[in-house]
Amino acid sequence: MSVTRHIVALIALALVNPAARVDAQDSRPNIVFILADDLGWGDLGCFGNNHVLTPRLDQMAYEGMRFTQFYVASPVCSPTRAAFMTGRFPSELGIHTALLCEGEWNEDHGMPDWLSPQYLTVTELLHDAGYAVGVFGKWHLGCHPSAPDPGSYGVDDHATQASNGPRVRNAGTPYFRAHSTEYIVDEAIEFIEQNSDGPFMLNVWTILPHSALDPTPEQLSVYAHLAPSGGVPWVGAWQIYYATITAIDEQIGRLLDRIEDLGLTDNTIVIFTSDNGPAGMYARPSSHSGVGTGGAFRGKKWSLYEGGVRMPLIVRWPGHVPAGRVDDTSVISIVDLLPTFSTLAEAPLVNGPLDIEGTMGNPGLDGEDMSDVLLGTPRARVTPLMWEYRFTQMHLLGIHRSPLLAIRDGTWKLLLNPDLSRVELYDVVSDTWELHNRADDHPEVVAQLATAALVWHESLPVGPYANDAGANVYPWPQSVLLDDSVPMRRAAARRAHP
Repeated sequence: MSVTRHIVALIALALVNPAARVDAQDSRPNIVFILADDLGWGDLGCFGNNHVLTPRLDQMAYEGMRFTQFYVASPVCSPTRAAFMTGRFPSELGIHTALLCEGEWNEDHGMPDWLSPQYLTVTELLHDAGYAVGVFGKWHLGCHPSAPDPGSYGVDDHATQASNGPRVRNAGTPYFRAHSTEYIVDEAIEFIEQNSDGPFMLNVWTILPHSALDPTPEQLSVYAHLAPSGGVPWVGAWQIYYATITAIDEQIGRLLDRIEDLGLTDNTIVIFTSDNGPAGMYARPSSHSGVGTGGAFRGKKWSLYEGGVRMPLIVRWPGHVPAGRVDDTSVISIVDLLPTFSTLAEAPLVNGPLDIEGTMGNPGLDGEDMSDVLLGTPRARVTPLMWEYRFTQMHLLGIHRSPLLAIRDGTWKLLLNPDLSRVELYDVVSDTWELHNRADDHPEVVAQLATAALVWHESLPVGPYANDAGANVYPWPQSVLLDDSVPMRRAAARRAHP
């Protein structure tokens, strides 16, 4: 075919199917979204942790921007992932906690078995705009035997865990979890190499540092100085957790190096964050390693206090995102990434069959276009952020157990139970620890935010709530009438638990 006829054929193809247009000069950026699992705001060196080694993420932070007021949409994994995919608060989708694969868990929690592919998703949006889309690592948006695999959401290539379809390579091998980030990055690098002419959207969703953690002896050796003292023959919790974080950091560095080797750095946006706060020691899988930290914030995984939903955010795009800057003012949410990627990728929003009227003129979306903020122009957000966590927080100490609803608007954050049994108002800019309840001082703010939160709460799908949802009651010692039965009960207890 002559050059002229080849060009004519390409033009004709573009007119028939614009998404199939071949454009060697396509300047739209590649997008790499890295999502860690259960990593806290304070678990990186560049976010203030002086004990953990994260040199590659620190370097990425200094080459780009850090955002200190970035929020996920839930204190647990599946809802946050659904929020990223749809740009909507996950409670509106009926996804309230982790989606499991078997049994009656999902039904008992009033949830579907998977995220419906009928919703508009960010992967579908970019795919339809001509992006190659890859997802590698943890999926957790449906692994029921009948669940669709990631390919049903506009994903071209995938190898995932907690999903149907192809698994991450080497799944089930010894020390798989310890090496899982390496295997995920292997898949991701192959995807980049196959799509280096771009544009592509790459999702790298690590399995770690979600427990249970079992780092290799080599990984642990980096933190030998944190081993327990006194000659005890055990590995320390700090060793286990930090060895895992450093292993993640090393593999992210390998991914960034390959992007550089292929000459793609200047046209690739790389974003790093986590799905929710760190798990604590009271959860059995993390009972040997649950020392992750929310940094300057109260709360952990399962909590709506800041440490459960406020995550580190690093964005790098040389020549577009200012290097070395920290944005302490802009309030961003994971629900903002769909409309933001729509702008950055020049991928116009298209209504999905189940979309409803949204808050920003985009049907079905709760998020805002924050592309200007990510590119270095701080500003206030227009709409408030909403959260609901309707299940138990039994794995948390009392101080971390939050009410079941929360709303953030401006500097104010209100947490409350729908029956008003708990009402807490914090200025989370001046009081990052959420220790000084200002509800009595600002009844007008409480009334305004509570009205908005309760109206939203009433609009959510009907479903079950845990009996202790939103409670922080401690079993305080009570006086009893001493009789002969008390010593007998104590003796029985000693025999049962010597």
